Amino acid sequence: MDKVVASAAEAVADIRDGASIAVGGFGLSGVPNVLIKALHELGSAGLSVVSNNCGAMDAGLAVLLAAGRIARVTGSYIGANKEFARQYLAGELEVELIPQGTLAERLRTGGCGIPAFYTPAGVGTQVAEGGLPWRYDGRGGIALASPPKEVREFDGTEYVLERAIRTDFALVRAARGDRNGNLVFAKSSRNFNPVAAMAGRVTIAEVEELVEPGEIDPDAVHLPGIFVQRLIALTPQEAADKMIEQRTVSVPGGQRAVGH
Repeated sequence: MDKVVASAAEAVADIRDGASIAVGGFGLSGVPNVLIKALHELGSAGLSVVSNNCGAMDAGLAVLLAAGRIARVTGSYIGANKEFARQYLAGELEVELIPQGTLAERLRTGGCGIPAFYTPAGVGTQVAEGGLPWRYDGRGGIALASPPKEVREFDGTEYVLERAIRTDFALVRAARGDRNGNLVFAKSSRNFNPVAAMAGRVTIAEVEELVEPGEIDPDAVHLPGIFVQRLIALTPQEAADKMIEQRTVSVPGGQRAVGH
């Protein structure tokens, strides 16, 4: 089945107000920027986003965040995104912060049809006991807090029950993909893109290099095409447009210089 669509605009055309979306990427690596830009141009709002972070340096999900299109974020890292922090503390944005490994597993289990799982991560903290601020009231108080979760003992060790995540859509970026939707991810972009893709009921991929079926060795496939419903081929310019969040270079004397 050929899953290639003509444009990013066509690929995201049915993502409407209030949709939930899992978005791949790690920092600025492997972020589906072309699909995010198309979604921004579509104008959909009130979105619930599941992603490791919410963009940085005016790129990635920061584009939707700055436009006020995101209502809720489920993620692991606020980081240096000042607008994300401002909206959260002002009560404009609902945020569920999750341990990073737990977030990855909640996405993966959602794609595997496993409704929930137990993990030791978060036991003895507000992750399990509840009370994490999901939404502030804009005056320093908590308007909505996380509920407590079930904790159960197995072989003398306590574990917290975590629910799987399923979303209406998923947006991911791959280094290579064939027309059947089989994808290969490069380096750190493999951290969250595969599990985000698995969690989406409709998964849309942008690929830097589109090849014909059979050109990717089956042993090299990171995500089977069964998880992908649509994909777009990036232009060479779009594929090469990659930002660096923190640039580290060598300088004379063996020291390192870090720039942003």
